Amino acid sequence: MASILAEGFVLRRSVFQKCLELYPMAEWQILMDKINKLNRFKKKNNDFIRRFTAGVKMVEVDVNGRLLIPKDLTVFANISKNIVVASAINIIEIWDKDLYEQAIDDATLDFADLAEEVMGQDDDDYGIS
Repeated sequence: MASILAEGFVLRRSVFQKCLELYPMAEWQILMDKINKLNRFKKKNNDFIRRFTAGVKMVEVDVNGRLLIPKDLTVFANISKNIVVASAINIIEIWDKDLYEQAIDDATLDFADLAEEVMGQDDDDYGIS
């Protein structure tokens, strides 16, 4: 854990939501390795890279375990006073509390269908006969 903190983090705008994504440096490097394989002679790849990396900030945790969120990113995510820090497997999402609760409430109605579509498997996929 100490090595993860020492390496620092990358903070960026989310692609799909009005929140921020905090990547441990090792996770960011894995993602950048994939992006670096894109052919830069294709306009759409260049456009994607430019937009994906827009507003990216390197951040470090201070001696008290805090990190400073740059003003432009707080504006993007509409972060005011209360925040939610949510695990997203290998990264952390940082939300304005009200926007997070709204996103969760909006998704609740369709979550059963979404869970079945994404995670539902036929029994034979699990080796059950």
